[in-house]
Amino acid sequence: MKYGRLGNSGLVVSKLAFGAMTFGSGNIPSVYKVGQDQAQELVDRALESGINFFDTADAYADGQSEEMLGKLLGKRRKENIIATKVGIRMGAGLVQTGLSRKHLFDACEASLTRLNTDYIDLYIVHKTDPFTPLEETLEALNDLVRQGKVRYIGYSNWPAWMAAQAVQMQKERGWATFINGQMYYSLVGRDIEHDTVPFMSGGGVGLTVWSPLAGGFLSGKYTRDNLKDPDNRLAGFDFLPHDKEWGSPSWMRFAGLQRVTERRLRRYHLPGRWLSLM
Repeated sequence: MKYGRLGNSGLVVSKLAFGAMTFGSGNIPSVYKVGQDQAQELVDRALESGINFFDTADAYADGQSEEMLGKLLGKRRKENIIATKVGIRMGAGLVQTGLSRKHLFDACEASLTRLNTDYIDLYIVHKTDPFTPLEETLEALNDLVRQGKVRYIGYSNWPAWMAAQAVQMQKERGWATFINGQMYYSLVGRDIEHDTVPFMSGGGVGLTVWSPLAGGFLSGKYTRDNLKDPDNRLAGFDFLPHDKEWGSPSWMRFAGLQRVTERRLRRYHLPGRWLSLM
């Protein structure tokens, strides 16, 4: 396993992170479908391979993902880095969503309880909030860091201009700064190359990628014939904006690469399902 610093921070993480979005069960059965036993197998395999970076969110399966990950890491928690997210609705109340000071504080306490930990290594704002002043959000994140409940902060799915404005404000006021941005990036979704990547590169902000296989589209398991199969993730959670017909050549190249990789895995007596962690 290779390791590196996250952004300009001293936080050392594995180059591969383990995403726990599929842990639990709930209203998106094509996504939330990994039970505790299978999750245990996956996390154990990840730890054995040298992965020390685990990503989840409070909204994944209504908190089940955080609960399961906390139990699975158990005594190994302090050896590993946990990233979780905040901002998506977590209840019926008007204040149970967004990036207000109230919701950030309430959501952080709830995540700490579910993860069974007293601190979060990387706390990520999951989305933008057009109703809360940016200053309020950033000051609340800084306070969580100063309280010791959060070690580092990051953002996800923010436009480059907003992230740049936030980092500038954080530096001017001596607040904790974003060390990481988690963005969608794949062979069929390369928009961030235009502005987000240059901003991050110049500003010392680390990049982590979610859905590098475009929701499984580039994994090799989808064809034009089975895209609408109700058991497939893309049938029940097809929200990424990409042209599947245009992307088919990329999928076909990846499918060929996957077959070569599977042959090599068999040579080393590793199960093919290990590809699900790559």
